[in-house]
Amino acid sequence: MQAPILIVEDDPAILELLEEELSDAGYSTQGVESAEDAIATLSHSQVELIISDVRLPGISGMTLLENLRRDGNPVGFIVITAFGTIEQAVEALKIGADDFLTKPLDLENVRESVFRVLENRRLASRLANIDHQGASFHGLVGASETMQSLFHDASRLAKSDAPILILGESGTGKELLARAIHAESPRHSAPFVAVNCASIPSELMESEFFGHVKGAFTGASESRQGLFQAASGGSLFLDEIGEMSPALQAKLLRALQEKTIRAVGAEKEENVDVRIIAATHRDLEEEIKNENFRSDLFYRLETFSLRIPPLREREGDIEQLVASLIDKHAEAQDKPIQRVEPLALQALLTYSYPGNVRELENAIMRAVTLAEDGILSHADLPERIRHHEDDKPSLADSSVVDGDNGNRWPRLEDVEKRYIQKVLEATGGNKRRTADILGIARKTLYRRLEEDES
Repeated sequence: MQAPILIVEDDPAILELLEEELSDAGYSTQGVESAEDAIATLSHSQVELIISDVRLPGISGMTLLENLRRDGNPVGFIVITAFGTIEQAVEALKIGADDFLTKPLDLENVRESVFRVLENRRLASRLANIDHQGASFHGLVGASETMQSLFHDASRLAKSDAPILILGESGTGKELLARAIHAESPRHSAPFVAVNCASIPSELMESEFFGHVKGAFTGASESRQGLFQAASGGSLFLDEIGEMSPALQAKLLRALQEKTIRAVGAEKEENVDVRIIAATHRDLEEEIKNENFRSDLFYRLETFSLRIPPLREREGDIEQLVASLIDKHAEAQDKPIQRVEPLALQALLTYSYPGNVRELENAIMRAVTLAEDGILSHADLPERIRHHEDDKPSLADSSVVDGDNGNRWPRLEDVEKRYIQKVLEATGGNKRRTADILGIARKTLYRRLEEDES
């Protein structure tokens, strides 16, 4: 049976109203009139959510919240605040409240807030335990059907010595997949050498790949082995192979076919034992049409190709990735994260990530670095993630505080000029969305803004 919602309110009429409304909505409720009674209840009963007024006889609702969070109690908490105490409500969010409601209470907003907070709490609970349920492949994380299929194919291909071409957008984890293939292969104990073809000047590519002998060109004061020799017996990962010059493409094709290379300035070829794994974000077939890439090399590589899907196609993987990356960076920084604010979690799960997993990881690394007291907060995330407008409508669209969407914000008459400015700042000056949030026509908003300026 679901744990009850504990309502802490010293006004009997409001307490009765909330109990009746939430009971009708299918929730189990229990009402008390003071924070002291709430503490006594918590000492012997499990509670899933607390809805508490700020002003109470004796211990305040804010102090109750502070004490619970100090003791590590993760129970959901919604603050009720009266007119004129918005700053106090925002402070409650910083302390650890999940949401706030303003008096006079809008019962529809109450139901939405309770539903949202409970859902976010359950999501956070799943996030905390998701590593025990998820699937990974040598550092790659993904339980979705597309990723599981990718892991299966990569594991099978790893057993052969054939070249592999990895396709995917920037930031999807192509090098990580290449390393996973190497780790699964019989060559796992030999070197894995990675090179970004785009980072090597074209005039140095041949020497970098095949090495050179002493005196081969001006400045070659001694012989030097190339990447093929360095990867001998193992795997050579050629990232962004679409950037390789046509001349070097021809020599790479010969190395693949004949398994021999010739160092710059050398008279004889030498045998090499290297498994080639290449990757690109480019459309190589289009590059062939534009005569930038050799078709024979493409067909040699493309025989065994793997495509890493962008994050937007990996439905169901975001939660697992967020959990895994928080654990990874918390451990790397020796900075345990005990709690992720529901608002931060919602932002992480609904952002579109055009930069794919790399962008997600950078965002989480930043957030862990900035997190204080073991809490990863909404403010710790990059601004673009905090303030994005999700294309997919959800219940969370009406839940954001200091953020994007939300008819949960009090109406204009509740806070007047101060609140209009607050919502304008939260929406980045977007007057259309501000009007939607406040529940007024845009013409009314424009008129009020003109009145404030006059």
